[in-house]
Amino acid sequence: MSDDKPFGFGGSQSTGTAKTATPSPLRVYAQLPSISNTDTNFIAAAVEKTGSAVVRIDSTRTIASRYSNYGRRVRGTGSGFIIRSNGLILTNAHVLGGADTVRVTLKDGRNFTGRVLGQDRQTDVAVVKIQANNLPAISIGNSDQLKPGEWAIAIGNPLGLDNTVTVGIISGTGRSGGIISAAGRRVNFIQTDAAINPGNSGGPLLNQQGQVIGINTAIIQGAQGLGFAIPINQAQQIANQLIARTPIQ
Repeated sequence: MSDDKPFGFGGSQSTGTAKTATPSPLRVYAQLPSISNTDTNFIAAAVEKTGSAVVRIDSTRTIASRYSNYGRRVRGTGSGFIIRSNGLILTNAHVLGGADTVRVTLKDGRNFTGRVLGQDRQTDVAVVKIQANNLPAISIGNSDQLKPGEWAIAIGNPLGLDNTVTVGIISGTGRSGGIISAAGRRVNFIQTDAAINPGNSGGPLLNQQGQVIGINTAIIQGAQGLGFAIPINQAQQIANQLIARTPIQ
């Protein structure tokens, strides 16, 4: 599509195993930004700046059943965020999970049918398109500049609770996929202790300026405060290739 140009800097399945996370006992404390009496809380300001670009994604897929000719319908819920005002949405490939139908709900309550432009299971990145214009697009940060100890803000729809906000820090960068049993994934993950739960998948991880720095993707089951996000620099590179329908590099 001619209007789907590359963007630059500037879910859980209902049949899956539920995973939960709690704050990490090994904690590095970030220094609070300087906030004057006339300033709003920086977390609230970041969420206000970005929240309207975060969407809920509901997917439905059919699984063959030995007891029915029609199969069994499985529903999943995840998150995503608008990367272009013409309706391009970035999310995780596992949020879609081979869905037959995809529905996207905006923060203002509007609901659209989503069309999957492409997905790459090796990096767990997917792009969905809805028929809408003049949408609030998220501001893109630079994940290459992240440092441990910086603030991290996660927005998503954990367990169907829309527009939930959690806060933590960047615990580490460059984590290999093997640490989350995804050794085949070509991703060096961002590690955070911001709470990530089923349904957060595909939602944005923000810096304190409200810019997206990663896609919330996974946790380690049974561990405390170990969440992982795909760096936005890599995610946008994959997304651009999916939009252009070129081979994934």
